[in-house]
Amino acid sequence: MIYKVRAVFLLCVIACVISGCASGVPHTIVPDYNQKGIRLIALAPVDNRTNDKQAAQLLREDILEKLYFKGYPRIPLDMIDEKLTADCGWNPEINSGCNVSPEVIGDLLSVDAVMYCSLLEWKTSFISIYAPTTISVSLELKDARTGANLWSSRYSVVDRHYDFTRKRLELKACQSYEPAIREIVDETLSSLPDGPDSVGKPPPEKRFWKLW
Repeated sequence: MIYKVRAVFLLCVIACVISGCASGVPHTIVPDYNQKGIRLIALAPVDNRTNDKQAAQLLREDILEKLYFKGYPRIPLDMIDEKLTADCGWNPEINSGCNVSPEVIGDLLSVDAVMYCSLLEWKTSFISIYAPTTISVSLELKDARTGANLWSSRYSVVDRHYDFTRKRLELKACQSYEPAIREIVDETLSSLPDGPDSVGKPPPEKRFWKLW
């Protein structure tokens, strides 16, 4: 009987390990993404559903940098916001996010796609000597010509802190802001294909017959 229990337990552990390895960040992507010619992506203001403005700003800046390193040219956030304010009446003091359609933004900025980001949750709970910070983000990439969804992803992470005083726990939670944002950006954008300017792409194939 003991051996059977051990065997069942071992099988459960193996199944958990396999499912953990197989699981990835949930995402959707159109089958012909690489044929869409997506190069210029405008990053819309973050739809911040939390009370932390600093986290939303850091999140947007990190997404912009990650897109750049994945091979998508950097489009300055100030320029995007100025255009939205001047031509669409978007007000950052009133509107946390951006409800301007991708087609309109595409016309304003001459881009191929628009990325919308939502900061769904950023909350730290203090429980005695334990303080978990829960962060949840969703991203959507939409075609600037048709408004169709090209790619989307959603990711949540729990950053755990332990200490003996509330003050030290608060300090640790604040210090983990940037590393937590980098992690969630890296994971969320991991399924987005590299852009045409990616340095990681192999050089074009050389055919000797073209030289003659």
